Amino acid sequence: MDYDILIINGKVLTIAEGNLEAMDGSFVGIKGAEIAAIGTMSELPPSVTADTTVDASGSLVMPGLINTHTHAAMTLFRGLADDLPLMTWLHDHIFPAEARMVNPEMVYWCTRLAAVEMIMSGTTAVADGYFHENSACEAFASCGMRAIAAQGVIDFPAPGVPDPMENVNFAKSFIEMWQGKNGLITPAVFCHSPYTCSPETLQKAKEMARSMEALFFIHVAETAQEREQALNQYGKTPVDQLKSLEILDEKTVLVHCVHLDQQDLGIVKETEAKISSCPESNMKLASGIAPLKDITARGIPVGLGTDGCASNNDLDMFGEMDICAKLHKVRHLDPTVMSAGQTIMMATHGGAEVLGLEKKIGSLE
Repeated sequence: MDYDILIINGKVLTIAEGNLEAMDGSFVGIKGAEIAAIGTMSELPPSVTADTTVDASGSLVMPGLINTHTHAAMTLFRGLADDLPLMTWLHDHIFPAEARMVNPEMVYWCTRLAAVEMIMSGTTAVADGYFHENSACEAFASCGMRAIAAQGVIDFPAPGVPDPMENVNFAKSFIEMWQGKNGLITPAVFCHSPYTCSPETLQKAKEMARSMEALFFIHVAETAQEREQALNQYGKTPVDQLKSLEILDEKTVLVHCVHLDQQDLGIVKETEAKISSCPESNMKLASGIAPLKDITARGIPVGLGTDGCASNNDLDMFGEMDICAKLHKVRHLDPTVMSAGQTIMMATHGGAEVLGLEKKIGSLE
């Protein structure tokens, strides 16, 4: 058989069907857009030809990393407001800066910069959520990067959507524009949080997302303050409140999920919602440490995200894996927690499952 691309002599980490397997001295044959064969070099017929042959001697061949949550265009705001709590960071610095600076041209070029940063550190797929997301889609497409691109929804005037009453309609038009337009770009909706979107907005946005069969992203349970506010306002935790609004299902991705109790975990499992954990961002903003040990023990699909580099301050998924593993080991005083294999799974196959792409990406098979 002839291949378009043939990778030879590598250590191949397959993660086939969700199982880690490392194969020394192996090859990967690619035909068109699909992996056609994987095996040891001894299994490769000497007569095989390829348009491009890559000698991966001394290298690891593994699935591309999947960043399940970021705000790519916020590369412009890297280091803008460090050493601040979340609400001060958001309301006194980030939101005002966005009101002044965010426009289609800014989103396009800053998203391209983010895409380059991610590609150079091994990330090939990303879930992005921001404003002027049409420009972000154009940027990702220009870089050949796979993206779940979600238009931001928030209950006050936002870049590109000056009238909050039109926020969900604008997101719907964005989804209609990009569905089926580019095989690497999948449109979605991103409601910022339960404290910046009213229950009515959340329900309207989720109903729209369901009608479009689109993913629905939302920051939730990121800080203790958010949890306390929800309990005081609704008598429910943020996750329980989302359940009562019928927001949670298999196409809902909950971002951060730092402050979850056992009841919350049961709700997430029962509703088949997914989780994106962003440990470096949670550390920088002192939001806390997500209960990943309990999340994974319940079999809840969870992936890793960097968040925007204004709250990280980078988009390096290898760095995110490193921090994630060490953070949870020290939290539990147990060096076996969050093993290398577990962490790699979260950044590859787990991330694909969170984004509903496990049949397309996240493994080599």
